[in-house]
Amino acid sequence: MPDILNGTPQTILVVDDEEALLKIVVKILEDANFRVLSASGALEAIALAEGDNQSIDLLLSDITLAPMTGPDLGELLKKKRPGIHVMLMSGSDTGNLLVLNYGWAFIEKALVATKLVEMVTDVLNSPNRSQLGGHEFDPRKDLAAGSGH
Repeated sequence: MPDILNGTPQTILVVDDEEALLKIVVKILEDANFRVLSASGALEAIALAEGDNQSIDLLLSDITLAPMTGPDLGELLKKKRPGIHVMLMSGSDTGNLLVLNYGWAFIEKALVATKLVEMVTDVLNSPNRSQLGGHEFDPRKDLAAGSGH
């Protein structure tokens, strides 16, 4: 379950140009009590982010978007909203290689609802705004390794 700060659910901006997948991801996250904004492309996502006065806690974006990629969208939104977490997703098995340089979390499609909610929650609750990429992201492992436990 997501942390609820001051009685307000955390907000996730989901971006994917596959309409059916976008609807599924939105439903999964809304059912987990997140506030969800959705966009079918990068320009729509930028407009939503600029028009929303509330906090956006996480960008969950497909890697391949037009006219800019998910990583490019993440960089742009982090300039405007430095506190935003970024998590990228892709159906390509090479997708995690594309995000390693950014240091952001990555999840591979096809998505499993429980895994998606678990990973989104982990990213939102991580002490860092940038996390290691790779579909095996688990901040508890990172924290345990860093503390010598």
